[in-house]
Amino acid sequence: FIFTTAKQDYAEKIMDVLDPKKKMIRRCLSQRDCLCARGCYWKDLSLLGRDLAKTVALDHTIQGFPSQAANWIPVPRWWGDPRDEELLRLLPLLGRLCQAVRTESGSGMG
Repeated sequence: FIFTTAKQDYAEKIMDVLDPKKKMIRRCLSQRDCLCARGCYWKDLSLLGRDLAKTVALDHTIQGFPSQAANWIPVPRWWGDPRDEELLRLLPLLGRLCQAVRTESGSGMG
């Protein structure tokens, strides 16, 4: 999933860059899917329709609900640098999280 506070047209451009063959990203939520409070757009992970105990979000800013703070992993903002390897650096952590979910649920899919 892509979940951004950006407008839909920008979100679609992000998807075109990250998944040009449209094989990995199943859904894109944008600003229209966020809640606006006090001039700030908030991402509600429950909109993904997934078990939040098995859901993490990577973002440079934690603009989610306080009750979902444990689901967020902060990452530096991406500025378009093709040498940026932050997501690659997170692969071991994400792999451990995936394994923990599989072990806990007893199934192959988290």
